[in-house]
Amino acid sequence: MSAPDASQPLKPLDVRSVGTSPQRVDGPAKVTGRAPYAWEHTLPGPVFVHPLQAAVARGRVVVMDTGQAEALEGVLAVLTPDNAPRLADTGDAELAVLQSREVAFRGQFIGAVIAETPEVARQAAQLVGVEYEQQPHDTELSTERTDLYRPETVTPGDPPDSDDGDVDAALAAAPVSIDVTYRTPMEHNNPMEPHTSVAVWEEGPGTGPQLTVYDSTQGAHLVRQMLAPLFGLPPERVRVVSPHVGGGFGSKGMPHAHNVLAVMAAMLCGGRPAKLALTRQQMFSLTGHRTPTIQRVRLGADTRGRLTAVCHDVVEQTARIKEFAEQTGVHARMMYAADNRRTSHRLAALDTPVPSWMRAPGEAPGMAVSEAAMDELALACGLDPIELRVRNEPETDPETGRPWSGRHLVQCLRTGADRFGWDRRAEAGTRREGDWLVGLGVASSTYPVYVMPGTVAEIERRADGAGSPDGYAVRIGAVDLGTGTWTALTQIAADALNCPFEDVRLEIGDTDLPPASVAGASSGINTWGTTVVAAARAFREEHGEAPAPGASTRASTPSDPDLENYAAHSFGAQFAEVRVHSGTGEIRVPRMLGVFAAGRIINPRTARSQLIGGMIMGMSMALFEESVFDHGTGHVINHDFAQYHIPTCADVQDIDAIWLDEPDLHANPMGSKGIGEIGIVGSPAAVVNAVHNATGIRVRDLPITPDKLLPS
Repeated sequence: MSAPDASQPLKPLDVRSVGTSPQRVDGPAKVTGRAPYAWEHTLPGPVFVHPLQAAVARGRVVVMDTGQAEALEGVLAVLTPDNAPRLADTGDAELAVLQSREVAFRGQFIGAVIAETPEVARQAAQLVGVEYEQQPHDTELSTERTDLYRPETVTPGDPPDSDDGDVDAALAAAPVSIDVTYRTPMEHNNPMEPHTSVAVWEEGPGTGPQLTVYDSTQGAHLVRQMLAPLFGLPPERVRVVSPHVGGGFGSKGMPHAHNVLAVMAAMLCGGRPAKLALTRQQMFSLTGHRTPTIQRVRLGADTRGRLTAVCHDVVEQTARIKEFAEQTGVHARMMYAADNRRTSHRLAALDTPVPSWMRAPGEAPGMAVSEAAMDELALACGLDPIELRVRNEPETDPETGRPWSGRHLVQCLRTGADRFGWDRRAEAGTRREGDWLVGLGVASSTYPVYVMPGTVAEIERRADGAGSPDGYAVRIGAVDLGTGTWTALTQIAADALNCPFEDVRLEIGDTDLPPASVAGASSGINTWGTTVVAAARAFREEHGEAPAPGASTRASTPSDPDLENYAAHSFGAQFAEVRVHSGTGEIRVPRMLGVFAAGRIINPRTARSQLIGGMIMGMSMALFEESVFDHGTGHVINHDFAQYHIPTCADVQDIDAIWLDEPDLHANPMGSKGIGEIGIVGSPAAVVNAVHNATGIRVRDLPITPDKLLPS
């Protein structure tokens, strides 16, 4: 395996294909139905799995009567904690499926039916009689709890608290200050493709078992890494296949209990594939969610509007059986200049399902609150909200002192203000068009640049049927969530190999390919693209400009000293116009604009789609999304698309995303920074601030529903 000199960053990529918008590599296969998703791989003689779920929030299963279910024609087996395979590793309680009769949350797996058809499996599941020893449960998040605790770290490994300067003294002395508390609700990711796992367990003669999993996942290699020890298998005996994924938003970033249950079913079925696709309702208990938060923000400023103190304290929940600590307040350590800064995170461990990643974990809910608080401070200071942000622009990263690799937030704000018509913004509650109150809002956004270690790419010179050179094979075990990885990586490879786009055949989505990091934290293209560039350059150094067919080279992700010397973040400015009906409180969003400084854009067509998708998801966070938790029964009651509200086409009208021409060559050789999450960050706050500008009413309990804007 070759690698460039790790002491020097890779030289910038000479771009030709990068920056253009060729037809999506996976487009024709998807629109014609030929792209196989996890459920759709053609496998002989599959069986079907339907889970049994706990109907209590805490307790123990004391009776499972499986007789009627087992007697139903077409039922092959009923899995229970009494007959389920024993796992070799039960350290991860979320994945310790059917290893005991204990119930940790409502909706937890307590068994499963395996049958010849999905219909029979579902019918039989309804025939299993279950009795519980129910125990008191606790699911309510509150700042008044006496058992709140400080986690060791918050995602992705940051310290939970920071304390610079004397915040309390600065707040007490500040001529202008605010002290506000906001709440954000539990939310669920809800990708179009449900979480699906198809497992095949084969007992090889003399070689031991071989496990193949066709999975809907954001990281095929991570699924293998986590499943192998559970079943006592070496990683090379586990293959995970995931060429196409129908969205994830973070919920498919880590394996969940359904992956384990599918493998257990396959173990009992003599080599027959076991298919398990969660229903939409089941996903609300089993595939993660965004934790609800209670956030207190205190800001102090001098008479010119310059921040003297920033304090962001967060309380959020985790599951009693497995900790997940979201980094909700971490952004406040670097966003604006202030000599005195403090952040904290405290958790309540509750009898709820396990929280997990959801698009821009931490930054999305954290900046939904902190950027609304900045709007409140602007009002208290008598300043325009954009001017307040400009006056608090830091010259270097306030947290680390490092220079910025590129920070163009002020330019984003100025560009967006001109394009959006910010000068037409009126005093809060004063602009009316008939029965509609009209307001404009703005918010900043940011997201860190990540490049993950451990990825490997392989380049091979291909041959045609006659043995002549025929393009290149580029192999890397990355996954395309539908975001455009098939196309963007092909563009990067073509430029790195100095060949036409059409000469590259990309191979991804399989653990038979070289290992790759998970598609998450907006790090995919940064990591995989850097590795492909490294492999291509090593290939050309090793084999020259006229490589023979069959020549190949591998390289791993090189370290980048620049990322250790610079603070690398994407930035953006979000603008929203809202209309609020004065009689009904109905809220409409006729216009949104996002202006981003996110490095070089690899593919403008797919990038715009990602940015707009994030903005719409942020608008949804502000106005619609809320997983309503019934504390009496311990489950989400609006667990389907009939009741869990997300935007429709009628809710999204004039929306646009633009970007600055800002290649950041300190970030990676492509100059990219990642765009999967920057679009959602700040978008909720822009809508929240626009609602206040329209009505004069400040809603601090998201989402903003019409009842919160009407007189009580």
